[in-house]
Amino acid sequence: MLSSWRRTREDQHVKERVAAVFSDCMLPFTASTALHVVTFGIGASPFTNIEAVRLFCRNACISVLFNYLYILTFYGSNLVFAGYLENNYRHSLFCRRVPKPELQQQKPAWYRFLMYTHYNEEATEAGPLHAYESHLLVAFMKRYYCDWITNTYVKPFVVLFYLVYVSFALMGYLQVSEGSDLSNVVATETSTIAYTRAQQRYFSSYSPVIGFYIYESIEYWNTSVQEDLLEYTKGFERISWFESYLNYLHGLNITTSLSRSNFTERLRSGFLRLPRYVHFSDDIIFAKRADGEFDVVASRMFLVAKTTENKREEMSILLDTLRKLSLTSRVKFIIFNPSFVYMDRYASSVGAPLKNSCIAAIFLLFFSTFLAADPLVNAWLTVTVASVEFGLVGFMTLWRVELDCVSVLCLIYGVNYAVDSSAPLVSAFALGRESTRTRWVKLALERHGVPALQSYLCYGAALLPLAAVPSNLTRTLFRCLFLTAIITAFHCLAILPVLLTFLPPSKKKRRERKNAAENREEIECVEMVDSTRVVDQITTV
Repeated sequence: MLSSWRRTREDQHVKERVAAVFSDCMLPFTASTALHVVTFGIGASPFTNIEAVRLFCRNACISVLFNYLYILTFYGSNLVFAGYLENNYRHSLFCRRVPKPELQQQKPAWYRFLMYTHYNEEATEAGPLHAYESHLLVAFMKRYYCDWITNTYVKPFVVLFYLVYVSFALMGYLQVSEGSDLSNVVATETSTIAYTRAQQRYFSSYSPVIGFYIYESIEYWNTSVQEDLLEYTKGFERISWFESYLNYLHGLNITTSLSRSNFTERLRSGFLRLPRYVHFSDDIIFAKRADGEFDVVASRMFLVAKTTENKREEMSILLDTLRKLSLTSRVKFIIFNPSFVYMDRYASSVGAPLKNSCIAAIFLLFFSTFLAADPLVNAWLTVTVASVEFGLVGFMTLWRVELDCVSVLCLIYGVNYAVDSSAPLVSAFALGRESTRTRWVKLALERHGVPALQSYLCYGAALLPLAAVPSNLTRTLFRCLFLTAIITAFHCLAILPVLLTFLPPSKKKRRERKNAAENREEIECVEMVDSTRVVDQITTV
């Protein structure tokens, strides 16, 4: 909107200037707001099974709607106010009338530096150069960058650089891993980080200690139940009262298939009284029955699994196997470790948002087909979004960012950001009907390149404070959003301008069709004027 405002003439009436700005910007801004609301609305819907993601998307929807109303009302009013200040030659910040140049020469240097404006007399004497075109970035984009990026000798290097980009993105894409590390959800300099680093360095070949909890009374003295329990814990390093008790009975040459009363009595009076087994007393809960005998109503064991380098995958398989077994086994047990909370969290926080992001991307591209003035605009937007998302996933991995809840949310946001940034450039090029491809690429860059560049610079500057926050989640957010801005800027300011100069849509065919239509209309007009008989023939045809 600021760029469109600066392109209007200062001698126009304020109402005409504001009308030109809103007619130029509000339609794409409304479409962009609708796309954001739809995509974040899908994340806030019951499709998402994570409350944190739903809250984030719900607040994002409210923020986008509030921003739309703010632009439509308060920001537009500020433009009107600024227009009247310009018409009256008043300073935009201090609201004081700026003196004419001959009076300014009598003021101090700091006053002349702050209180400066262009008078109509100066503009007439200076020539036809518009104030907007004299802006540093606009002049750089128009005089240097547009000619450089469309140069025949520069294009091959840009295409080569894009192939390098795709190669590195593919290398990172093949190394994508899900984030289930506990250290990623806490502050960087804490005891938890020190513990996880030590555990990964010295004891990474062992899994976390898994609690195996039997939460109802079972027939421990039954031989088949004993075999089932030993089978369930097979392959683990075990800290088990049950296995130690069976070995204790074997050492006394006593069979393990005792009666209920003998099994429980020897456990209470003999096994748990020995000094080397007394620590198992905390792992067994006894309850007195109505007949006066004791029974084991609940117990626990501890298991540790030997793992290899693929620790995360092995733990996931192990968890799935034991949990399925706990549902079908006649021995009712549960397994637990505090790290399982984060493993479950990441397992659900990656799958569901990825599914929702795919739904949002498909709906967004389908919705944009009704908003795009040319079908090729939608095709180019689809290709651009796919390229940006592919590069974002790859370079995130190369920057040691794992696929977790935060990074997946950034991927969802990256779809909207890529469409917002590339749609004006592609639309301005596709709707052009005259001149050559290169000419329309230059015009599109001159019109939309500077606002996009200013947006990228402001966006990057706003993200820099996030890099200093001592939190892995915040750093993940910074890296993902920063990569989103860099990759999108690379596509909009370099890749798209080069590819559009030699890929569809074609300007030549449209120009030929238009010229043929104009010639046909001229011939018909001449014939209709020359003879009534020819008019009758044309009417018959």
